[in-house]
Amino acid sequence: MARRMLDASNQGLLLQFWLATSSLSKGKTRMDRNRLQHQAASMRRSLFDQGYLDEPFIQLEELQDDASPNFVQEIVTLFYTDSARLIQNIEHALNSRPIDFDKLDDYMHQFKGSSSSIRAKKVTNECTVFREYCSAENAEGCMRSFQQVKQDYAILRRKLEVYLQMVRQAAVSQKA
Repeated sequence: MARRMLDASNQGLLLQFWLATSSLSKGKTRMDRNRLQHQAASMRRSLFDQGYLDEPFIQLEELQDDASPNFVQEIVTLFYTDSARLIQNIEHALNSRPIDFDKLDDYMHQFKGSSSSIRAKKVTNECTVFREYCSAENAEGCMRSFQQVKQDYAILRRKLEVYLQMVRQAAVSQKA
């Protein structure tokens, strides 16, 4: 229920974002640019408030400049690539018999590091839970925790893609 409400609020932000960007194509005004910037800031705040990102994510954004205008997008894309590979490796290791908990722990350690690099708080925290189940050699706990990791990752990815799209649109409108 709460997740549907959060998704509904994000859909509301997307609608406002779409309306603002479509009006920009008809005539870019200062108010429209400010609205885009405000919506991007609100979306970022939402990612922090919901626990998907940690506030030091802002430091990543501050590293982006004219010399590397796509820095954050490139870091996030690397995260997506690493995550897809590691999720596949973890799924394979969980389905192998006997389960190699050391290998699982190594994969999840890598996934946790990758998640931490973009300040993906919820995913990073659930990776820690998964690793605790590995230490206890609790296969059922690993499976449940892994489902949560994948769910948190999927939600983060969806929300982060929307946010980064908003940031790109705000940057384009700023230059115009």
